[in-house]
Parts: sequence; structure tokens; C-alpha cells
Amino acid sequence: MLEARPPRVLRLGPGDRGAALLWRPRPVVVCVAAVAVAIAAALVTATAGRLGIPLAELPAVLAGEGSRVQEWALFTTRLPRLVVAATAGAALAVSGALFQSVTRNPLGSPDVIGLSAGAAAGAAAAGLVWPGHVPVPVGAAVGAVVAVVAVWLGTGRGFAAPHRMVVTGIAIGAMALAFVQLALARAARQDAQEVAIWLNGSLVARTWSDAAVVGAALAVLVPLALALTRPLQVVEMGDEAATAVGVRPTHVRTAAVVVGVLATAAAVSVCGPVAFVALTAPQIARRLTRSTGPGVVAAACTGAAVLVVADLVAQHAVPGQQFPVGVVTAALGGVYLALLLVREWRRSAA
Repeated sequence: MLEARPPRVLRLGPGDRGAALLWRPRPVVVCVAAVAVAIAAALVTATAGRLGIPLAELPAVLAGEGSRVQEWALFTTRLPRLVVAATAGAALAVSGALFQSVTRNPLGSPDVIGLSAGAAAGAAAAGLVWPGHVPVPVGAAVGAVVAVVAVWLGTGRGFAAPHRMVVTGIAIGAMALAFVQLALARAARQDAQEVAIWLNGSLVARTWSDAAVVGAALAVLVPLALALTRPLQVVEMGDEAATAVGVRPTHVRTAAVVVGVLATAAAVSVCGPVAFVALTAPQIARRLTRSTGPGVVAAACTGAAVLVVADLVAQHAVPGQQFPVGVVTAALGGVYLALLLVREWRRSAA
């Protein structure tokens, strides 16, 4: 049920002449809670494990007053990984929110329209079929773009037909995954293992340069996504209603898909096609905020929290062993989808 209360007004100047900012308390609370969860998980990540830094010593290490081992563990390994997890989770969630709004389908995501499968095919091509020509992350980004172009051409109407996008995306994704399996089957065992780990979504050995890539993408794409929020809310009511108020549905959808593709490509280029974050994080945010539209900020905060927590589980769920973070998100996403199916079944049976 959507929130029925009108937004509150925050005055940014003296009297009635100042600027007015409309805001809703519930989305603000959800964003603050998601950021708090991400920070708590980050603190546990920094302090847990064999090279973990005691919580009482963490401020001193952050200030540069720790030992060389502590500073290396924090600034070279753990902090870059945490920043990449937070920014990549936010980018995937923003992309998922845009795609769900464009397709008017709660299951719409980059995974559904073949974007993640295209990225996997591009990575397999760069790492296994034509190794050494381009880096694997670049191949993944190119594969994602090629998959979206194929979907655009395959629908026959560009991005103006959301249902055709989903059907065409499933077909493109199936062909891309078939190519990945063929490449893995024909590759050498060691190369196949390295690429397979990346294809599952991994945050191991991430650096500050990886964090800079996704951070720069977010700095550019989030404002664009926010600018598309109000037009997308209108488009969700139907093309006829949108056209009647002066909004061009085709242009809005195309712009939203382009922003979503770039956000996903930035995330995939540094951590691989992490599953289900783009699907579940926007849904969780929308259900908690009870708001209409893509909810870009709430989705970004939720996505960051989801991936940081998932990476914490991947590192410490089994002592002495780490899993690719994509394995954890896939498991969590499967549980979430099962709960949705049970809820819908109970609602239809009532």
C-alpha cells in the first residue's frame, strides 16, 4: 500500500520567500537505516578475521597512527573492498530501480533483459576466447552494451515495448550464457577457474582505482537518474496519460535504460555480474518506503547495504574460507523470491 500522507515542506530561507523542499519522513528513515546497516557491517568487516583491527584502535589507524601491518590491512585490502562493495551495490540497485520502472514489472532488472548475461559473455570472450587483447572488465562492459543493443533491435520498437524487452532479453541472455558455457568448456582449466570466479561476482583484491571507477560513474549517473524520477512516475501511469501531460514516454524510457546500462556496466566492470542485487534491493526499498516511482536514493542506500552485508557473509560465514559474493547474493535472492511467491500464493488463495 502506497504512502497516502502528503510530503512535508522544508523551508530553506526566511519566511515564505525562501526555497521550499518537499520531503517524506519514511524514505528518509529508510535511507538512514540502510546507511547505518552498511556502516555496522563495514565495522565488523574491518575488525573481524586474523588481520582484524580492534574496534578501540580503529580511530587511531584511520588517523595514520597504527602499525604498518594494520595500515596495510585497512587501507590496502579492506577499505577499498568495502568502498567497491558499497558503490557497486548502489549502482546495481539504481539500475534495477530504473529497469523496474521502465518495464513496469517488479521482476524487471538488468538480469532479466540479458544485461548481466551479456557482460558475462564479454568477459568470457576477453579472458578465454581472445585473451590478451582487452582486459576482462572492459570485455564485460562491451558485452553488456552489445546485449542491450541486441534487445533494442530485437524488440522491433526499441524500448517502447516493455513486455517485448523482457521476452527478447531472456532470449539474448540464454544465447549469451550458452556462449559462456562453450568458452569455459574449451578453455584451459586454470584460465577457466579464474574467469569462473569473476563470473560469479567477486570483490577479492579490489583496489582504490576500482572504487574510483564506480564512484565516478555514480557521481554522474545518480543525478541523471534523479532527474528522470518524476517523468518515470508519470510514464508508470501509462503512455496515454504521460503524453497528455507533455511527457514523451519513448524518450524517457530510452534515457532511463541508457543510465541503467551505464550504471550496471560500471559495477560489472569491477566486481563481475553480481546476481540479484539489482532485482531485490529496489523492491526492498520500495516496500519499506511505500512510495511511487523508482526511488533512486532509497534503492542506492539499500543496494549498498545489501552488498556490504553479503560480502561480510562471504568472507566470514565459513572460517578460513571465502566465497564469491555473487554466490551469497544469489542465495539471498533465491530466498527473497521464494518468500514473494509464498506471499502471492497466500494472497491469491485468500
